[in-house]
Amino acid sequence: MCGLAVTGNSIVCTKQQIRVLIAGSKVPEDPRHAENTLEWLLRLEPEADEALQIAALGHDIERAIESRKVQRADFADYDTFKAAHARNSAIILKEVMDACGVAPDIVKKVYRLVCRHEVGGGERADLLRDADGISYFDVNLPLYYERNGWEETKWRCVWGYRRLSPKMRQVIEDISYEHQALNALIQEMIRNAAMSLPDS
Repeated sequence: MCGLAVTGNSIVCTKQQIRVLIAGSKVPEDPRHAENTLEWLLRLEPEADEALQIAALGHDIERAIESRKVQRADFADYDTFKAAHARNSAIILKEVMDACGVAPDIVKKVYRLVCRHEVGGGERADLLRDADGISYFDVNLPLYYERNGWEETKWRCVWGYRRLSPKMRQVIEDISYEHQALNALIQEMIRNAAMSLPDS
């Protein structure tokens, strides 16, 4: 990517460039979500390696680049849109890492993790998916609700809750919001999601 220079430590360079790019996102919660996903990752796995940390910080990077981000309206369903979003973020993140001189084995790991961050698939990808999913409820939800209203937000919450591992669903059930409408929405979402979830 233009303007990215290798500065000493390739991992530090990568994290700095991710933060610079995400700071330019038109989605106001994106910078906080990136940091919060990394925080949740480290809470769930304090020994998370650099590949997992980079993936957590940069998993949604494509949303920050207007000229390159995928549009939900271009896809037949939400899951297909999310898969395209994940692949596009992985491609952009690979460019950032290559420009910063990150070792190819780490680049490959990050690319695979980010491609799977919406659905999981393996212990490490599941960990990233859960950190991302919890962060949506932790920091994204209030602003998402302001923009999209009750029905769309409830639908998005059900989608996000269902993709979490059973243990992480309990974390969501324990979150409390200052805005009472959000607490009511979460309770309704849990009831709706529980009807279609297999017993665990």
